[in-house]
Amino acid sequence: MSSRLYFLIFFASILAAGCAQESGKPASTTATSTIPQKPALMEPFRYHKLIEVSPGDDFDILSWGRGSTETGSFEILHSDSVNMKYTTITGDLDGSIVDAFNTDMDMDGNPEILIQAKTTDSVYNTAIYAFEFSNSKANKLDFPKLTSSQKKGYRGNDYFYIQDGNLMRQFAIYEGSSNNAKPTGQKRLFQYGLRDNEFTIKQIGKDSTETKQTAAAPPPVKTSTGEKHNSSKSSQKGKHTSSKKKKHKEEEHKSTSHKKKKKHHHSD
Repeated sequence: MSSRLYFLIFFASILAAGCAQESGKPASTTATSTIPQKPALMEPFRYHKLIEVSPGDDFDILSWGRGSTETGSFEILHSDSVNMKYTTITGDLDGSIVDAFNTDMDMDGNPEILIQAKTTDSVYNTAIYAFEFSNSKANKLDFPKLTSSQKKGYRGNDYFYIQDGNLMRQFAIYEGSSNNAKPTGQKRLFQYGLRDNEFTIKQIGKDSTETKQTAAAPPPVKTSTGEKHNSSKSSQKGKHTSSKKKKHKEEEHKSTSHKKKKKHHHSD
């Protein structure tokens, strides 16, 4: 075997070892840095969230649909594995699901599942789908719309969250009603409750419009009137005191004159 052949064999061995080493590095690095990822949803499903109300009492919230991302349907799969009961609720969905919540606003022991969706409306772009579950049956709850005064300055993009068992709703206030409306920097906060299967709503705190009106209001009339009244009293009191002093001096003057006359008459 010639030296040239030995050289070729030696060079080929070095290349093979180098390739094996390079191919091994990525595999080792990948193995140590692999992070478990959330399984991707398969078509036609778009959204999924698991809510565990209690051990064995689970709700799977899903949305699905093919061919369009602006419309579709939602599903609530209720698994009561303790009592071996399984319930499915479906409905039409406008837009896409943003989040889902579980609460018991009326504290009757029956959970409420609330689905928040962002609709295709460019301004009023929030929809809430609400259900109360009792004995594996779902009762649909009508979520109230904001009144004209409640939605003054409203431009969508609500932020919902649960606080002390109540549904809270916060949004930024805008000035103007056109697409060029600008945010005022203030926010409005509402608290939702549930009574007799109907939602209640009340505003927490004051919005920017009410604050500005309070700041611009004139000082209370009572304070001004009180000052004038006291001033008037002081003025009258001063006049009365001055009058009494003047009257007293006149009486002293008359008494002195009378004494002088009497003395003069006695000397005569």
